[in-house]
Amino acid sequence: MQQPEAPVNPAHLVRDHTIYSCVMGSRAFGLATDSSDTDRRGVFLAPTVLFWRFEKPPAHVEGPGEEQFSWELERFCELALRSNPNILECLHSPLVERVDDTGRELLSLRSAFLSQQVYGTFTRYALSQRRKLDAAIRSTGVPRWKHAMHVLRLLVSARDLLRTGELRIDVGDRRERLLAVKRGEVPWAEAEAWMVRLAAGAEQALRSTPLPPQPDHARVADFLFRVRQASARQTQPDHQVVQGVVGAGCIGQG
Repeated sequence: MQQPEAPVNPAHLVRDHTIYSCVMGSRAFGLATDSSDTDRRGVFLAPTVLFWRFEKPPAHVEGPGEEQFSWELERFCELALRSNPNILECLHSPLVERVDDTGRELLSLRSAFLSQQVYGTFTRYALSQRRKLDAAIRSTGVPRWKHAMHVLRLLVSARDLLRTGELRIDVGDRRERLLAVKRGEVPWAEAEAWMVRLAAGAEQALRSTPLPPQPDHARVADFLFRVRQASARQTQPDHQVVQGVVGAGCIGQG
């Protein structure tokens, strides 16, 4: 009697099938201090054979380490094609910890994910965070300065990305000014005016941006298909079983 399928172990998927991992958060942004956490993000490639089961592999996994989060490759690509700011920034982290050949090909596709859609996604996300800032001020009278710093950082990234067509997430020489905002050393009116200027700059940059109107879906789809196909071929015993079943005429006969 055939034993039931063992459940997919998410921690093992991350441990054994990660194709790309990096450090994100303040350390990647160049804003780390002595008390900063180390946020790790990654992409794993679930073996194709796992998708042939009723129980599919997870689209994302939290852990197994502290402050660690990973996406399955297909889900990661879907979000990147939607210009999700967190995903696009993950692809551009300067702090890469692990990458294999498939991960390197994923990184080579960074430009395929970038498009004018980033204006909407980056600015919408910044606006949602700005609303939370305004709500905090109404309820407590005090801005959440750390959130204010990150809104400014995101708006800087969006404006510069639209201007240049390249996403750089390290804040560079803006570090001290942004950290001053985080410490509450910048008057709220000044920080607010900076946000307004950056948002206007992003809107202006959109008019002449070198970014294409849409991401290159076809290029990404071709990559994902080839990766899935190669994974299926590597799972030789399972592949032979499937071919044997089909060849024996057991499908479609009754």
